Amino acid sequence: MSKPLKQIHLAAHFPGVNNTTVWSDPNAGSHIEFSSFVHFARTAERAKFDFLFLAEGLRLREQGGRIHDLDVVGRPDTFTVLAALAAVTEHLGLTGTINSTFNEPYEVARQFASLDHLSGGRSAWNVVTSWDAFTGENFRRGGFLPQQERYSRAKEFLATANELFDSWHGDEILADQETGVFLRDAKAGAFVHTGQHFDIHGRFNVPRSPQGRPVIFQAGDSEEGREFAASSADAIFSRHATLEAGQAFYTDVKKRLARYRRRPGHLLILPAATFTLADTDAEAEELAKVVRRQQVSGATAIKHLEFVWNRDLSAYDPDGPLPEIDPDLGDDHISQGRAQVRMYRDPLATAREWRELAAANNWSIRDLVIETGSRQNFVGSPETIARTINELVQADASDGFILVPHITPTGLDAFADQVVPLLQEQGVFRTEYEGPTLRHQLGLAHPDDVRDERAAS
Repeated sequence: MSKPLKQIHLAAHFPGVNNTTVWSDPNAGSHIEFSSFVHFARTAERAKFDFLFLAEGLRLREQGGRIHDLDVVGRPDTFTVLAALAAVTEHLGLTGTINSTFNEPYEVARQFASLDHLSGGRSAWNVVTSWDAFTGENFRRGGFLPQQERYSRAKEFLATANELFDSWHGDEILADQETGVFLRDAKAGAFVHTGQHFDIHGRFNVPRSPQGRPVIFQAGDSEEGREFAASSADAIFSRHATLEAGQAFYTDVKKRLARYRRRPGHLLILPAATFTLADTDAEAEELAKVVRRQQVSGATAIKHLEFVWNRDLSAYDPDGPLPEIDPDLGDDHISQGRAQVRMYRDPLATAREWRELAAANNWSIRDLVIETGSRQNFVGSPETIARTINELVQADASDGFILVPHITPTGLDAFADQVVPLLQEQGVFRTEYEGPTLRHQLGLAHPDDVRDERAAS
């Protein structure tokens, strides 16, 4: 008997906190004006996507004290944007990246519970940590935490927030037509938490929201991040969008679930994926080359090289050869804790490999960064991209994809109009939304039902 087809999950990432956006394209619009967010969200909802994903950077991207073009310069507050989008959408999930290193559980729980009420049960939280010294300078605590302590704080942060979400129960409130909502149980909202990172007690002042808790996303790829996702997340936002890497990641994370008394369906694997779409595969391949050169300017290429060399390379020509000097292995890194440092654990070996590639292919610095950096995951005609996405999902390389267009806000339009109908025709993507909440779209159980299932097992 053949295996039933999996239903594909699709989401849309509003770009900007990355280097995928093509600023120079004449179709590029604002990353600040609300109309851009509205167009993007309504396109995603028209295509019946599960959710919109809004990343957040807590400081302008800089290196050596200078701002550069890897990020949007200025982005409105995530909660403000998502709350406003709740009023102009009906079914689309609203996912925001909120940092657990520089925030407090009470305020974050209150904001997400409020967003869940305002949206009718469509909120989701991408729980992230930060080891970025630049960002730490913006906050009272300052600095950054070692990796193990970051995840320790994140786990306790989420557990504490869940205690706050769960401090209200359905039978503890009644609605009065004249006076509004009032308490029937004096314990409603009461909480006490004492732990390594948080020692708080009081009363949570937002009643139980439609989803009980926001859907929880996690984006770490380290051993600690994978274990955190297996223990606590509803979905994991990964970077493994190819067949072999995707299958390995999928298998590894899913097999961790059993130790937390969770089933494979309790955690979705949703890699980020860029795409280049054209009428034919050949046209898409040519367009993808153009897009990559637009995404990686000369200045951007030098900044990427500095991540490995740990030196000021501003005097080098990005269209010239790689530096003959070796990387500086000192502890005082030029990017001061930037996440990219983790990608190159052996800078000397990376420099040797890159020099060999550049020599063999006659690549300049910019050529090398373009060819070794992230590439468009899906390139081709609508038929090719639809087929590729479906094959990857059916092969358990993922449960779906979070799509990152290179143009804002119209970059999702062609995918919605040309690729989604093909997936619907194949019977692997919805034609209507399944229910009112994001948990309905993702096929995730309500937290109360999961708790009852665990108690009965």
